Amino acid sequence: MTNENTSKDIEEKLSKASKTISRISSAVGKKVIGQEALRKRFITAIVTEGHILLEGVPGLAKTLAIKTLAEVVDCQFSRVQFTPDLLPADLLGTEIFRPDKGDFIVRQGPVFANFVLADEINRAPAKVQSALLEIMQEKQVTIAGQTFKLPDLFLVLATQNPVEQEGTYPLPEAQVDRFIMKVKIDYPSKDEEFQMLNSIREINSSEPTKPIVDTNELIEMRKTCREIYVDERIKKYIVDIVSASRNPSDPELKNYIELGASPRASIALYECARAEALINGDSFVRPEYVKDVSEDVLRHRIMLGYEAEAEGVSSEDIIEKLVDSVQVP
Repeated sequence: MTNENTSKDIEEKLSKASKTISRISSAVGKKVIGQEALRKRFITAIVTEGHILLEGVPGLAKTLAIKTLAEVVDCQFSRVQFTPDLLPADLLGTEIFRPDKGDFIVRQGPVFANFVLADEINRAPAKVQSALLEIMQEKQVTIAGQTFKLPDLFLVLATQNPVEQEGTYPLPEAQVDRFIMKVKIDYPSKDEEFQMLNSIREINSSEPTKPIVDTNELIEMRKTCREIYVDERIKKYIVDIVSASRNPSDPELKNYIELGASPRASIALYECARAEALINGDSFVRPEYVKDVSEDVLRHRIMLGYEAEAEGVSSEDIIEKLVDSVQVP
């Protein structure tokens, strides 16, 4: 196949992917007013086979957004409300005895779905969090010695509340690193909030949104994302940014950072930058795409020191300085 034919082929795939992305975003946007960045991150998670941790105060439509996304896609969806009394078996499933037949059968848990909403993940104890985070990585569950594969399209969308920390079990850094992105949800603008009031009937409608895409379309979109070209200079740029988090050139930043990002951060930046190119209809990754995703990819992977906390310096402030300190190719 000639370069011209290859170029034409990728352009056709990108065009098809753009239409699918637009349809999904539009359908979710009918119930979730604003939050365009969040809708974009949903697409990023789908095409990168990653998982997302959403953080925001109550009432910002985190659960509604995830539920609507699952309705838009013709797939299996399950919601698990994480509570202090939750057990791993409540999540993964268990073996149960049938007295009438005198044997045991495996009853699969709610994780056997395409989209799993882990609501308020920091409300459950460590053993439950660990069980979920393990299957996020392995994409399989072992129950009573039997191993069960999870669907090809498997996405965990976890939420946590940054306030009301009493009675919570914060995710350890080693476990939160399993999420490809940590997305912070902010308040809507005045115009968006006004629009919500005008659309309140549709937002509160009990009728589910009709599916407009199926899982096969999303898997095809994933394959297209893998064909997006990443230049060697962009790869070096990604590695330089992550490396800067471990050994910052600015002495002040050294005092603020206790632990830099792991190599998993480089992989996540690489994958998310390709997803950003796909969303923008580009067949190659531009430096600005790496910058656009760097905050959400790195904010939960950089551990702040006590000096940063004492001076009110956030991980976002540090990431901005780190990215600015690296030469753009």
